[in-house]
Amino acid sequence: MTLTVSPLKAPLAAYLAQPPQAAIRLFWLGQAGFVIEGGGRRLVIDPYLSDSLAQKYAGTRYPHSRMMPPPVAADEIRHVDAVLATHAHTDHLDLGTLPPLLEANPDAVLVVPRASLAVAATRSGIAPGRLHGMDAGDELALPGLRIRAVRAAHERIERDGDGNHLFLGLAMRIGGATILHTGDTIPFEGQSAELAALGADLALMPVNGRDAERAAGGVPGNLTMEEAILLCRSAGIDALIAHHFGMFDFNTVPRAAVEAAARDSALAHAVAAETGLVYGLAQD
Repeated sequence: MTLTVSPLKAPLAAYLAQPPQAAIRLFWLGQAGFVIEGGGRRLVIDPYLSDSLAQKYAGTRYPHSRMMPPPVAADEIRHVDAVLATHAHTDHLDLGTLPPLLEANPDAVLVVPRASLAVAATRSGIAPGRLHGMDAGDELALPGLRIRAVRAAHERIERDGDGNHLFLGLAMRIGGATILHTGDTIPFEGQSAELAALGADLALMPVNGRDAERAAGGVPGNLTMEEAILLCRSAGIDALIAHHFGMFDFNTVPRAAVEAAARDSALAHAVAAETGLVYGLAQD
């Protein structure tokens, strides 16, 4: 498939007020968040559209002030079938985003790691029947959608006391394509083979990297752009949208560096995520 990129012709809220199209389209929400639609279905994954972390960490070493405004309000995203979270960190499972988003979409379900069901229920405020828990290796079928969970290592592979993984990647089959969101992760043994088995047409990967200073401050790391490109190549994924940068000044990398690495990647399609654009997947 070919990754296409074009500018929005109206505010994002205007696009998302309308029902989803048959064609595959993606919109970046900042950090790890995306709206993904195709086949008349719409997903939202890892949305952080509030300032809840700035409120939580005000006056601390890492105040979590936003470097970019939300491109859309949570309650302006309509016609959503499912909201997905790869793990329970607040910039992925946000108590400031989930309640208005799910209230505006009363038929939407919330899909989270099984290890995060309790915190998801608290942060979202939705009824238990709207919550679905997954663990690595699970597959969830929803009308017009299929979601498969794989392992992720946000510095480490971690499990709860019941053996459920804390961090997941999610492969979404929608509109005839498979889109992989790796979740927050670094490389780990067996990862390439696990991802290759998904047959993904497009990967969404975090590229803010990691270093000793952030690790010492309790900030878990992610892939570098170079690692993301290598992982795509080894897993046979031809298209990459790099994300998870430009939100918090203590945990980002320069956009110019991401864009330069994308240009030199030798992948068929590689771009740095940007708001104000619509990404599409079309048959070659």
